[in-house]
Amino acid sequence: MGGAFYFIYDRLANNEQLDWKRFTDTLQGPQSALLIFIILLLTFLNRFLEILKWQNLVSYLQPLSLGKAAGQVLAAVTAAIFTPNGIGEYAAKALYYKKEQARTIIFLNLICNGVQLIIAVLAGVIGLSVFNMIYNVIPIRTLLIIGAALAGIIVIVFSTRKITIRGYSLQKLGEKITELPKVIHRKNNILALLRYLSIIHQHYFIFLLFGVDIPYPVMISAIAGIYFLGSSLPTFQFLDFAVRGSVAVFFFGIIGVNEWIVVFAATLQWLLNIVIPVSIGSYFVFRFKPLTNAPH
Repeated sequence: MGGAFYFIYDRLANNEQLDWKRFTDTLQGPQSALLIFIILLLTFLNRFLEILKWQNLVSYLQPLSLGKAAGQVLAAVTAAIFTPNGIGEYAAKALYYKKEQARTIIFLNLICNGVQLIIAVLAGVIGLSVFNMIYNVIPIRTLLIIGAALAGIIVIVFSTRKITIRGYSLQKLGEKITELPKVIHRKNNILALLRYLSIIHQHYFIFLLFGVDIPYPVMISAIAGIYFLGSSLPTFQFLDFAVRGSVAVFFFGIIGVNEWIVVFAATLQWLLNIVIPVSIGSYFVFRFKPLTNAPH
């Protein structure tokens, strides 16, 4: 974990686009205390809702206490920081369970992340469409081509759902998903939606903290589009702020937001949502011992 903390320090100390004096001046605004409280509350809700999601999904297999669910989620975030798109999270969570339970745990984590991704995609497409209607960034013809391509991909996926590769197929995955009780699916969907709302509104309130005065629909549509595009690109979590920040600079540059504010907002969100959980999760990683019995 030493490499992770050095990288974090290097990013913050040597990034010339981060003007810390302007940042501290911003924190002295009249409504700063309230906005900071809201941002920190949403930071907590982001991970807490993820912990509740994991506790809910694992209940299909066995009861899991809130404390152990928190430890597993935070340790998985830490273990996944240097893996593409956080795929190390799947293996990290499986290590907490018996070997014969590993496939089920990986499947449950797929459901956990899959629903979150679907919400991000749907909201992101809507956000990009609204943003494009206002600022006409992408020509309508291009949007139609993209839409047709996506529709074609969906048709191909569903037409090949019965094709089996090493014993796996989309049809079997669908059957496995329907085995989960509806109450677990329902709770997972609600928690995933609440978590998504907490993430994008955290970004929104960070911009308010920096004095960005843009109508709410425009701001939210831009943030939803940025979150969607940033999540779609293959990257590592420790580079998340750079990828999403570069996308944000493009979109908010169109709106007229200063680049230093966009970069600082992306970096601050990275600090709150990645660096802090990784720091806490390191404690659980160091304490981890392979279990012969599944946790109760």
